[in-house]
Amino acid sequence: MRSTSSKNRTSRAARAAAAVLAGALAVSLTACGGDDDSGGDGNEQGGTGQETGSTVTLPKLNGESLEVAAVWTGAEQANFKQVLTEFEKRTGAKVTFVPAQDPIINFLGSKVAGGQPPDIAMLPQPGAIKQAVDKKWAKPLGADAVKELQENYSQGWQNIGKVDDKQYGVYYKAANKSLIWYNNQVFENAGASEPKTWDELLSTAQTVYDSGVTPFSVGGAEGWTLTDWFENVYLSQAGPEKYDQLAKHEIKWTDPSVKDALTTLAQVWGKKDYVAGGATGALQTDFPASVTQVFTGGDQPKAAMVYEGDFAQVNITQAKAKVGTDAKVFPFPTVGDTAPVVSGGDAAVILQDSKAAQALATWLASPDAATIQAKLGGYLSPNKNVDNSAYPNEVQQKIAKALIDSGDDFRFDMSDQAPQAFGGTPGKGEWKALQDFLKNPTDIAGTQAKLEADAAAAYGN
Repeated sequence: MRSTSSKNRTSRAARAAAAVLAGALAVSLTACGGDDDSGGDGNEQGGTGQETGSTVTLPKLNGESLEVAAVWTGAEQANFKQVLTEFEKRTGAKVTFVPAQDPIINFLGSKVAGGQPPDIAMLPQPGAIKQAVDKKWAKPLGADAVKELQENYSQGWQNIGKVDDKQYGVYYKAANKSLIWYNNQVFENAGASEPKTWDELLSTAQTVYDSGVTPFSVGGAEGWTLTDWFENVYLSQAGPEKYDQLAKHEIKWTDPSVKDALTTLAQVWGKKDYVAGGATGALQTDFPASVTQVFTGGDQPKAAMVYEGDFAQVNITQAKAKVGTDAKVFPFPTVGDTAPVVSGGDAAVILQDSKAAQALATWLASPDAATIQAKLGGYLSPNKNVDNSAYPNEVQQKIAKALIDSGDDFRFDMSDQAPQAFGGTPGKGEWKALQDFLKNPTDIAGTQAKLEADAAAAYGN
């Protein structure tokens, strides 16, 4: 469903975007400081709206009530609630956050069947947006929300929220998913340096291993982390055209390019003692633990590196590590001709159309809303009119600038573009196939066959 936004992208632009990210992250990074944890700053700014200004006009909605459903928990949920609180103060509406479960489409299905769908749902996959449209749950955005999107978002971010050329989604939250975080003390002790290529990554891993620390932490209990590994390798190695074709199932998962990517992945996943806990341990490690175990244990943590997006900063902070000093980051290394730029995100989709729901979607498309959460940390917005200084530390500022500077030249998470049965359901489809591959990285042909069978069933072709 992203063909419109992806056809005109060029490899030259891809190289430029990757260079921006590489250059940005190569600088000496500073620590987070206290802003991330300062409820005072966030609450004051979220309560008055003065720091974000008022770039968007909202109606008075006194007496109106709304529900917003999302799978967010912990700090991510708490910070988003501050954004909703500001909307309440500007409009007079009352907004309730509804905790959802994965897969969110199934959760919403039960709510719809019971006659009580939330007014807005935050959907983490373009494929889920299309499913919501196909099921006639989703309602198109009105003129005010579309106008806000056109003013604040690149065409690519607008397009991935469209179905059949109608705008349904506001991508409120983005992720830069082409990053590897590392324990700086371990690297210094080992004499390891930040790699730029896949071969250099393997060499760095060996250097770390020789120093007595396991190179990689992998959160294999959650299959989406494994799809992210695959997508970065595949995009860099096979190239953007193949990536787009595989994302739409225009080529099969039995294609030689998939074999090449799995073979490359096996150089890490299949290397004895390169993954903390081995395959068995990795498959019992969820994403938060995969991050925190890299940044606890002093200079003898369970692993030295963990791959995942900018949002890992939340978990790093929970481990009492400081981003920029204890925890540093480098771009996912180049496997083929260019370094990958893979993004993800969460879109606001209206399920119950009303003046209030349309106003909330308009609010979430504004720089005012995104700036509130940007200041709280652990968040990245695709809204190009959010001032870069809103992000609370240099790491986030550089990552955000790289995403915005890439314009339309990014590739959205492939599994998130797939039907949810294939790309977004625990224990099924791509998640399960890659978990099985992590367990047995020698079975490349079997993994491809399973991926293709599940993809064909989900896509219906």
